[in-house]
Amino acid sequence: MQQHVYAVILAAGKGTRMKSKKHKVLHPVCGKPMIDHIIGQLNRLAIEKTILVVGHQKEALKEHLSGQVDFVEQEEQLGTAHAVMQARSLLENEEGITLVLNGDHPLFTAETFQKLIEKHQETKAAATVLTAIMDDPSGYGRVVRREDGQVDRIVEHKDATDAERQIREVNTGTYCFDNQKLFSVLSLVNNDNAQGEYYLPDVLSILRDQGETIGAQEIGDQEEAMGVNDRIQLAEANRWMQQRLLKEHMRNGVTIVDPANTYIEADVKIGADTVIEPGSFLRGKTVIGEDCHIGPQADLTDVEVADGTNIRYAVLEDSRVGEEAKVGPYVLVRPKTELGNRTKVGCFIDLKKAKIGEGTKISHLAYVGDAEVGKKVNIGCGVITVNYDGVNKHQTVIEDDAFIGCNVNLVAPVTVEQGAYVAAGSTITDDVPEKALAIARERQTNKSGYADKIKSKRVEK
Repeated sequence: MQQHVYAVILAAGKGTRMKSKKHKVLHPVCGKPMIDHIIGQLNRLAIEKTILVVGHQKEALKEHLSGQVDFVEQEEQLGTAHAVMQARSLLENEEGITLVLNGDHPLFTAETFQKLIEKHQETKAAATVLTAIMDDPSGYGRVVRREDGQVDRIVEHKDATDAERQIREVNTGTYCFDNQKLFSVLSLVNNDNAQGEYYLPDVLSILRDQGETIGAQEIGDQEEAMGVNDRIQLAEANRWMQQRLLKEHMRNGVTIVDPANTYIEADVKIGADTVIEPGSFLRGKTVIGEDCHIGPQADLTDVEVADGTNIRYAVLEDSRVGEEAKVGPYVLVRPKTELGNRTKVGCFIDLKKAKIGEGTKISHLAYVGDAEVGKKVNIGCGVITVNYDGVNKHQTVIEDDAFIGCNVNLVAPVTVEQGAYVAAGSTITDDVPEKALAIARERQTNKSGYADKIKSKRVEK
């Protein structure tokens, strides 16, 4: 019979070692708060109800996770057993399994949780603890087993004897409990220990003394059990998560030329046969299509990139790039910009809130902001859309097939109509009619022999 599964996440601690104004579990790992990683993995399971135990900075957590979990408050941080006790009103009458885990362990996977649940159900245990064999078990609670191999108890590091500290099997802080048995014994836990706290692992000893079975499920990857208590461990968690993400992309058909020098955040999606060159940063909700070439040195945040596009030495944010476009080198694409299919944006270009039509070329040294540019437009070197009058931003419109010569200033609001030409060096303040040529510059005057006169004056001096 399939049992209901509930989850209790412990996140009430102050996290003082982070030395941060931000709650510890809201610190990002590969671009996503660590609590979001945990809830994301739980959401892959058939969890009936997820409860978050909050205390320190509870309002920040409630705002961040509103509608995703139920909240209970631990006003005083008196230990992990005391924290779980706060969920009693929501769970004590429920039948099924309660999964208890920490909010600062972002590397656990849904597969690991599922194996723990399955082991708990197979053994019909009252409690099952998730354990790991650590190369360096310092700081972790040790799993003490009986001669027959069964779990006897868990001893916190500070309370462990020298012999117990030699044990390398540790408690990961993650458990499965028979829900009603858990809440029947929680009140029996005391705080007779070095920290003066009510430890959740003591529940295992109490259940064992009552004749209940205590199970254990060992994870194969010790890094998955890593908790984050300070900035050093946060960096380590980022490193391990990054390796996992990169391997997943490579398994899915993405070529990552140099994984050690590539950064890809957790929510990024990349299509098959795309190549990611070194020095690239792919962040946020970025989505890259198939057969693209990204980098070297491409920094993309919340960008949609269609198939077959090439982006190198460029920074793009909150923008969309069409199929078979070429972007870079040395391009800044700012938010709310759209580049159409087969556009070319070349060296030293700054685009902001601009819509660029299919086949348009902006090859070098230009600023196009607050602009709507049509299809097959050529924008020459040094073109500026003069969009700001000191108070308001104004729009420039360049229609299909227009040609904008070098060093042109387009003083917005202004429209260059379809097929029109603007001569190099012009400052355009009025609309340019369809297929017209606009020239707005002084006529050139050549003074014959003037250079010799200048030279002779220099000699006289």
